[in-house]
Amino acid sequence: MKPLPSFGRRLRQQRRVLGLKQLIIAQELGVDQATVSRWESGKQVPQTKVQHAVFDLLAQSRTDDHALRRLVENSGDCLHLVDETNHICLAYSRSRAQDWLVSQRAMLGASLWRFSTDEIRHAETELADSDWWSVKEPKAKLFSTSEATHNAIRISAGAILWERLYLADGTPVRLVSGV
Repeated sequence: MKPLPSFGRRLRQQRRVLGLKQLIIAQELGVDQATVSRWESGKQVPQTKVQHAVFDLLAQSRTDDHALRRLVENSGDCLHLVDETNHICLAYSRSRAQDWLVSQRAMLGASLWRFSTDEIRHAETELADSDWWSVKEPKAKLFSTSEATHNAIRISAGAILWERLYLADGTPVRLVSGV
């Protein structure tokens, strides 16, 4: 498991979208409200395992957006949709499945963060220096990545475009396109 850049900003954004109080999250995780507040402010960063547990907890509140998932899965473009906070794969197109060398269902529900290249991790870190985590509709992020082959997936070299979308319940998601 890899730590998630901008953990506090991600948590604050997701918690607010879901309409949850810090106290609710604290109770679910067995910490106090002040700890959640320190996480959100960036004064304290929990261990990687705790970061992922927090977003797994918040993901339970997410509803499946069937229409958006269908649009992504049936797109002729090479694209996929991930949860903004934890990079859980929500949907991907047939051409993305071919690019990754997997079936069109193999990566659903899995965090793609563990497969990120150095360039993807760097681009994610750069989001902290932009308005990505503070505005509703941030400017799309375009960058290039190198190829990487893992035991479960292949990442092709090339340009990547990140755009924020929202599920029907307001959950922020990221549309990832190969351009």
